[in-house]
Amino acid sequence: MNVPNYKKKYLDEVRPHLMKKFEFSSIMQVPKIEKITLNIGIGDAKDNKKALQSALDELMLITGQKPVVTTAKKDISNFKVRRGFPVGCKVTLRKDFMYEFLERLCAVALPRTRDFRGLSFKSFDGMGNYSFGIKEQVVFAEIDYDKVDSIRGMDVIITTSSRNDDVCYELLRAMGLPIREKNVVNNIEEQDG
Repeated sequence: MNVPNYKKKYLDEVRPHLMKKFEFSSIMQVPKIEKITLNIGIGDAKDNKKALQSALDELMLITGQKPVVTTAKKDISNFKVRRGFPVGCKVTLRKDFMYEFLERLCAVALPRTRDFRGLSFKSFDGMGNYSFGIKEQVVFAEIDYDKVDSIRGMDVIITTSSRNDDVCYELLRAMGLPIREKNVVNNIEEQDG
């Protein structure tokens, strides 16, 4: 069985780099990526079954795994949503699937994003996890643009075994995720602002 390129990269390059930089005493202390979760929220899923099915099909094409339908946890009268109504779908990737997806994300999908300047440094949660949004699902090569019924975005959450944002930042940068550097973030926000 073939070992994914990004798994080899982690074992051969990233893990020794992190061990040296943060002076871990054991190889077991070096953080790793535990899972990647993709989530698509669909506001009108209860009325529009076709939109939900389309999102399920697209998520399956992107990840190679069958997505799960997510349901509302409580009633929200303003949005006419009752508990148990479908509101989206999600997939959790682990092990080799996760490394293969990360490689496609870094090498193909993110570079195809319009006006892409790198992912924000501010998207860490304080516990060593990183999340960001993708505005259009068509940046993935698996999606045929002609068959898309509507453009919808998705959330990508990368969960690591690190409990520290700085170590997580170094891990994800070493893995090839195009996260902007801290000082570059401030310069770009000043230009945009």
